[in-house]
Amino acid sequence: MAGGKSPKRSRKRSLGRPFALLWAAFAVSAFGTRLAFDAFPLVAILALDAGPAQVSLLAAAGGLVGALLAVPLGPWIEFRRKRPVMVATDLLRCAALLTVPAAYALGLLTFGQLLVVAVVTGAADLAFRAAAGACLKDLVAPEQLLVANGRFEATSWTTTMLGPPLGGALVGMFGPVVTVVADAVSYLLSALGIRAIGTDETPPRRAAKPTGDGSAGRLSARELLAGWQYVLAHPALRVLFVNTALVSGLIMAVSPLLAVLMLGRLGFAPWQYGLAFALPCVGGLIGSRLAGRLVERAGQRRVLLVAGTLRAVWLPGLALVGPGPGGLVLVVAVELALITCMGVFNPVFATYRLEQVPADRTARVLSAWSVTSKITVALLTGLWGLLADLVGTRTAIALAALLALATPALLPWRPRPPRPASPAHPAEDAGSRAL
Repeated sequence: MAGGKSPKRSRKRSLGRPFALLWAAFAVSAFGTRLAFDAFPLVAILALDAGPAQVSLLAAAGGLVGALLAVPLGPWIEFRRKRPVMVATDLLRCAALLTVPAAYALGLLTFGQLLVVAVVTGAADLAFRAAAGACLKDLVAPEQLLVANGRFEATSWTTTMLGPPLGGALVGMFGPVVTVVADAVSYLLSALGIRAIGTDETPPRRAAKPTGDGSAGRLSARELLAGWQYVLAHPALRVLFVNTALVSGLIMAVSPLLAVLMLGRLGFAPWQYGLAFALPCVGGLIGSRLAGRLVERAGQRRVLLVAGTLRAVWLPGLALVGPGPGGLVLVVAVELALITCMGVFNPVFATYRLEQVPADRTARVLSAWSVTSKITVALLTGLWGLLADLVGTRTAIALAALLALATPALLPWRPRPPRPASPAHPAEDAGSRAL
């Protein structure tokens, strides 16, 4: 793993107008998404009188089916210009979301429509993320990737802190579909921003197939699985792949259980619950601002390992939460520590991953990573819900926390030299020389 330090001046250098447009597009769509946080469950409950089973189905099926539909999109995106793909997926999400307020206004909204829209937007979101990672690598110099990822991370935590409370207020004033409209508009604005970057982009070339069977335009099974194959063959990415999926899945699995515990047995008010998760997002801003400085001082490898370990040690505190102000302070403190560590880890990890993947594999690797993470989160969330019914909410949280404590073992502790490239893939050789 590369452990070099970036020059201090690279943190302050302008990343250029194309990146500024990409960043602005990300900011507006991220804010729209956070504004519409839990919008579909709210619409299902308030407009369709959906019960717990339907709401759970909406959350799980949208993520799982969307992820499965996104599997062939990574290879398809790989050999196409990324910015048109990003614009198309933004417009697709905008159009799909706008069908919800339209149907609601006409009295035609159904649970089935919500489910279809959730699947479409979920698949489009994964496709957008795969294309965006490859686009960022094309727009930003290698030594500036950490700065760029740090800005995305800071923006993400800012929108997470501000969006849900404002969205809840808008729903209270204007009804359940207002934030869906806002989210749709944010995707339209994102598409306009990405379109303004321009189209001077050359996609990676697909290797010529030796067969003359006319299959050059079709995706083979090897191409569909190429993202997973590359990750699993890479010593460091392989363990990070499992680590990040498992940590994200466990954190997300604990979230609804903590909501049940705090809003139910412990008697916290909804505003207190919201405050407990909005306030600690400040840690994400702090961590993302510190990431570049820490890498300059300690090196990429050490920061990745230390931050990756620390982000896994805080969950046990959530199993100890009690009623009253002391319990609220405990949740805020644990979440603040957890999110600060994530704010450091995420941009360093995202940068390292982009550095390790050659240009003609980036979209497929990012797509495989996102699909796996989405499926893992859905499965662990469902599994921990069943576990809570069997052993109790607090015990289930504690078991997730204990499992999280073991995840630092799935970090690339042993430095290994870059793999020699296969002659069949010259792009891999170019990627390894950049380490």
